[in-house]
Amino acid sequence: MLTPGTFALTLLLSFLTALGPLSMDMYLPSLPDIARALHAPILDVQLTISSYLFGFAVGQIFYGPVSDRIGRKPILLGALVLYGFASVGCALAQSVDALIALRFVQALGGAGVIVLARAVVRDIYSGARASRELSLMGAITAFAPIVAPTIGGILQVAFGWRATFVLLVIFAGIAGAVATLLLPETLKKPADTRFSLTKMLALYPSVLVHRGFLANLGILTTTFVGLFAWVSGAPIVMQSAIYGLNPVVFGVTFALGAAGYMLGTFIAARIVMRLGIDRTMGIGCVTLAAGGLLMAAVVALHLADVIWFVGSMMIYLAGLGLALPAAMAGALTPFHDRAGTASSLMGFTQQSGAAIAAGAIGLYLGQSAWPVAGTVATMGCIAFAIWASTRKVRAAER
Repeated sequence: MLTPGTFALTLLLSFLTALGPLSMDMYLPSLPDIARALHAPILDVQLTISSYLFGFAVGQIFYGPVSDRIGRKPILLGALVLYGFASVGCALAQSVDALIALRFVQALGGAGVIVLARAVVRDIYSGARASRELSLMGAITAFAPIVAPTIGGILQVAFGWRATFVLLVIFAGIAGAVATLLLPETLKKPADTRFSLTKMLALYPSVLVHRGFLANLGILTTTFVGLFAWVSGAPIVMQSAIYGLNPVVFGVTFALGAAGYMLGTFIAARIVMRLGIDRTMGIGCVTLAAGGLLMAAVVALHLADVIWFVGSMMIYLAGLGLALPAAMAGALTPFHDRAGTASSLMGFTQQSGAAIAAGAIGLYLGQSAWPVAGTVATMGCIAFAIWASTRKVRAAER
């Protein structure tokens, strides 16, 4: 077993957390081909994104409170098993309706991995140290959205869209084996009450009344809505008549944007211990707003080169890498005895907002990039406004 507090454990948690972006980003280059292969409208295929996000949101409601009583490791391993079986189903799906349903189940499993990785971090660390750990995990995990679309594009061209889900099954198997052998149980003292659904749900109000948590949650949710406006809309915008990229070129281009997130998390890990959570988050929120406004300007000025569109998102994602770990640490720090519950609530709200955004944007995508650019710009500015207006609240209730 790995010792808590070591870089090896950080690496393992990053490996597990990478399951989320791999599940979302690897199959994006295949969306047009899935529509053709399953004889479905592209808007129906986009629902596989929304269903995954809704499943991810719903799943996070339960994992945290259950793990607060039973332990992190057994719940995480169970989630990986569910994810693996659902991924097999996705690879075998014969209709878009089946794929939509199976993506929901796949997300129910994937949600547990993310929730419990965050809870493990809170079991071991708090405050700026937790933010630094989450930043390091983010920097390592950021390789997943960078390489995933490229791998997905290559698999699409060489083998077709089903190969992506086969690879995810293999990844889940490896993750489960590694976690079984190396992941320690970090919950030192399980909750001393008997588990029941009523008692589990009763934990949530105690988290929701914390004003500092709500302020951090507002920043987390708005930034996630902007992120998934990009994730759900970019494959259509960049592979349609607007930019006309093929799957492989799209994957490489999408990866360039994702590199901004890795850069942001790397910088955050270097500066958060010196500047603190709030100032690091503030730098991130300013960068989020700048990237979003630049994207809106790119679309308004009809700049035809795709690098302008992707470059503006790279700036937004760099801001996300700076702000997201700090906001997560700020949200989790007050709840040393309810870290799983707080992590679940945080994830549910983020993913619900992202799912609604993804579904809504799909309805308006056509021959314009404005649904993506407008949402990214708005969310970046709102995140900055929340950070600026709640500094005293977050400091008082940290």
